[in-house]
Amino acid sequence: MHDPRYEIFRSLLVEIRERGKFTQVDVANRLHKPQSYISKYERGERRLDVIEMLDIAEALEVNPNHILRDLIIKLE
Repeated sequence: MHDPRYEIFRSLLVEIRERGKFTQVDVANRLHKPQSYISKYERGERRLDVIEMLDIAEALEVNPNHILRDLIIKLE
């Protein structure tokens, strides 16, 4: 979780959430999780696996391929 690439990934998820005008509570409700779940992965206290990322993409109404594409661009 201390890899700088993961920080970029977390920042990207926050950026996408905010661009979509979603609050952490909105995303949490869509995932049937507590708001703290969103807060913890956004702050880096919890690491996401690929399946969770797919669920988050769906909750954010974003194609997961676009998340990965944007991440790769930011990492270049």
